[in-house]
Amino acid sequence: MRHNKKFNHLSRTASHRQALLANMAISLIMHKRITTTVAKAKALKKYVEPLITRSKTDTTTSRRVVFRYLQNKVAVTELFKEISTKVADRPGGYTRIIKLGSRLGDGADVCFIELVDYDENMAKAPKAAKKTRRSRKSKAEKEAAAPVAEEVKAEAPAEEAPKAE
Repeated sequence: MRHNKKFNHLSRTASHRQALLANMAISLIMHKRITTTVAKAKALKKYVEPLITRSKTDTTTSRRVVFRYLQNKVAVTELFKEISTKVADRPGGYTRIIKLGSRLGDGADVCFIELVDYDENMAKAPKAAKKTRRSRKSKAEKEAAAPVAEEVKAEAPAEEAPKAE
C-alpha cells in the first residue's frame, strides 16, 4: 500500500531522481524556460520553488543550502543575484506550467515550465480605468455641454415667438 507516499518517483531510483531534478532546476534557472513532460514539470515545481524562496534572503547559510541541492556555482549566483531581486515582492508561485499537447513519439503530455517574472508575453499591462455603461460622455464633457444646452433652451423660445406671429 502507498500510504503517505505523496511525491512522484518518476520511475527512477532516489539518486537518479535527485540528479534529474537538480539538472532540470539548473536549466530552469539559467534559461528561465524549459520544455519537459507534465509529470517532470510538476515534480520540478515542488523542487525549485523552495529554493527560490530561500534565495530571497542572501546569507551564507541560504547559499550553502541551495548549493547543496544544485551543485552549480553559476546557477546559484544567477539565482541569488537576478532571480531573487525580481521575485522579492512575490509571496510564492514563482513558476508556471503551460501544457503543449502530446509528444509525437510516445504520446507523453508535454509542457513548458517557466519562471513567471521572466515571461514578456504574459507581463501584466497597466489596467485602464474601469468604465461603466451608463453614459458615453465623460464628466468633463457633460459639464462643458450643460451650460451650452441651457443657453440653447433659453434662446429657443425667443426664436419661436417671431415665427408664431
